[in-house]
Amino acid sequence: MRLLLVRHGQTPSNVAGVLDTGIPGPGLTDLGERQAAALPEVFADEDIEALYVSDLVRTQLTAAPLAAARGLTPIVREGIRELAAGDLEMLPGTSARGLLYLRTAFAWSAGDTALRMPGGENGDEALGRYDAVVAEAAASGAGTVVMVSHGAAIRVWTAARAHNVDVAFAERHGLDNTGVVVLEGSPTDGWKALSWAGTTVTPAGDGGPTGRPVDADGTPA
Repeated sequence: MRLLLVRHGQTPSNVAGVLDTGIPGPGLTDLGERQAAALPEVFADEDIEALYVSDLVRTQLTAAPLAAARGLTPIVREGIRELAAGDLEMLPGTSARGLLYLRTAFAWSAGDTALRMPGGENGDEALGRYDAVVAEAAASGAGTVVMVSHGAAIRVWTAARAHNVDVAFAERHGLDNTGVVVLEGSPTDGWKALSWAGTTVTPAGDGGPTGRPVDADGTPA
């Protein structure tokens, strides 16, 4: 299966730089709406057979233009929602406490899945729910699937599951709003990342703390 993981369009919380992972979450900014409107052209050459979104409003708004252009009905699955911030919710991503968010999440990618986000889920729970949606899509027989999801969730899941993306790469490379990670494979055979934000070597951009590159000590680059 060809799996295209798309980060949602820009939100007011991205602009403010805060960790906003609650339900239903914010809508899109004007820029976010333009980013969403561009997706049909971005995927003009893709034979998309299924379109998944999370249960957060921003992914559904981002997917709407693509769904309309392709005549697809988005499949809503809570499993691909953002990694829950727990006690860190609505904190600035660069604050002393806010920095724990990506440090904890990337520890999951590195294998410490028993570690729990303060007041939130652990790695087994977070990766497990994402795995379940990907497995559902693979079992459907669809050849190419788009999942409109979230910055930290995409980066952390890809680092944990793609054999050619390590934690260091995912930490150092952000994912801009409507940035795309393209993978190929299956839950049985594993996954290979073909591109990250349009290139395999220098993915670009960020939009708020869940898309921001981090230094080795966990601080934003």
